[in-house]
Amino acid sequence: MYKLLLSCCIVLAALTTTAQVKMPAPSPTQTIKQDFGTSNIELVYSRPSVKGRKIFGDLVPYGKPWRTGANAATKIIFSEPVEIAGKKVDTGTYVLYTIPDKDNWEIIINKGITNWGVDGYKEDQDVARFTVKTTKVKPEVETFTIQFANVKGQSCELQIMWDKTSVAIPITVNINDKVRAQIEAAMLTEKKPYWQAAQFYREYDNDLAKALDNVNKAAVENPKAFWILLYKARILKEMGNLDEAKVASDASIALAKDAKNDDYVKLNEDFQKEMKK
Repeated sequence: MYKLLLSCCIVLAALTTTAQVKMPAPSPTQTIKQDFGTSNIELVYSRPSVKGRKIFGDLVPYGKPWRTGANAATKIIFSEPVEIAGKKVDTGTYVLYTIPDKDNWEIIINKGITNWGVDGYKEDQDVARFTVKTTKVKPEVETFTIQFANVKGQSCELQIMWDKTSVAIPITVNINDKVRAQIEAAMLTEKKPYWQAAQFYREYDNDLAKALDNVNKAAVENPKAFWILLYKARILKEMGNLDEAKVASDASIALAKDAKNDDYVKLNEDFQKEMKK
């Protein structure tokens, strides 16, 4: 009886041990989150590897919908409305499907977020569909990769790369109305956002007169802010007021030297060299 009990215990222990073994996933999941516009974009996808196989036109057939990765369909989450290749996409969670071909890929943004791979795909759930060109990649990309690139204030690219192939999906967002409303509301409060307003009107609203007015007020509030004076100099240069731009830059250099900030001294020196060209 004792031997029988001992044998049972050994078997149970072995079974328990086996159940607890965690092996590396062959196509590990990755979640990436990119700050963009005034919010962010999140992407969840699985990453298979080439492993010596022929990928596009074989493992991933041409002309057929693909989950854009492995396992569950790739998900993309927008925290504010965007435009993808000119197509408007509202806030929400979507599936990113693709139909690869040799020279072009069809990109599909779809509502089927509970789909496993392409199972359950329905065309009437598409919210955007468009075509992008492929480019060749060197060196070859062993592990399937999706990443955000060329990220700017109102635009970025979603790059998909695997093996010898890459595609780039353009994404844009319009923040002007939203930020302008925030600035106008904040201007009614005791603490005025002059510095943020100067940046907005110059970089997004293309209103240099308003940018200059706000940067002047920001400089009055913070008279030792050498970075504000350099920004003022850049605005004046863009307005064609080179003499005044030089005066503002010289003042910025003096304050930067007092603060022992060599970076801003050099930035101003480089700026003044640009003005002479």
